Amino acid sequence: MRQFLETAMKAATAASIPILEYFHGSFEVETKPGQTPVTAADREAEQLIRRIISKDFPDHGIFGEEFGRSDRDSEYLWLIDPLDGTKSFVRGYGMFSTQIALMHRDEIVVGVSNAPVMGEMARATRGGGAWLEGEPINISLISEINEASISTGNLGTLARSGRWQALGELIARANRGRGYGDYYHYHRLASGQLDAVIESDVNILDIAALSLIVEEAGGVFSDLSGEAVGLQTSSVLAATPALHAQLLTMLA
Repeated sequence: MRQFLETAMKAATAASIPILEYFHGSFEVETKPGQTPVTAADREAEQLIRRIISKDFPDHGIFGEEFGRSDRDSEYLWLIDPLDGTKSFVRGYGMFSTQIALMHRDEIVVGVSNAPVMGEMARATRGGGAWLEGEPINISLISEINEASISTGNLGTLARSGRWQALGELIARANRGRGYGDYYHYHRLASGQLDAVIESDVNILDIAALSLIVEEAGGVFSDLSGEAVGLQTSSVLAATPALHAQLLTMLA
């Protein structure tokens, strides 16, 4: 596990160099299907990450946001979003990160989330706890909705569903609502500064590393139906253990 983690941290750190150069310089923005932006920073960062992983573990598969998937008949699959939060990136604020996770036989075993502008690297290994900037982190002890701080991210699909009213009732009962989005609210959740995160429009590359970080900090991380995280995950309900059960019931 240590070797896998070291490679993930090395790749995330290396990727921050071209990302920050573009962020503080200039770049062109293209639009992918689905109206999502992409830049040279996304592509160069992923290529760099892929080279580092392939050098250290040439037999492992890789699934990246910009260049797709190559399994190489391996039971190990690296999941990469080189620049998660490109919309923030192109609008000039630093709420973006590099997400790198390793999946072994459908279980995420390593996760690194690096936010270079904010100077935050969170990491976790299965069974090894969660860490932020070299310090161990833990989920909060909040167990009641009326005491909880709840952050929501992308909610388009949920807003068009029958769960929208349930979410409104939930937020009305909470101590406070927030809308941090991207990596940021998951780092805060794992650090005990938030108590729940809800999103309805994500993909596995957005949240693979973050799911392990939250779980290893003591939280529960599932989709909005309570299913475990997998390659097809497209929504998130992450919270303290006591809150997760309550929120799942309300949103059902």
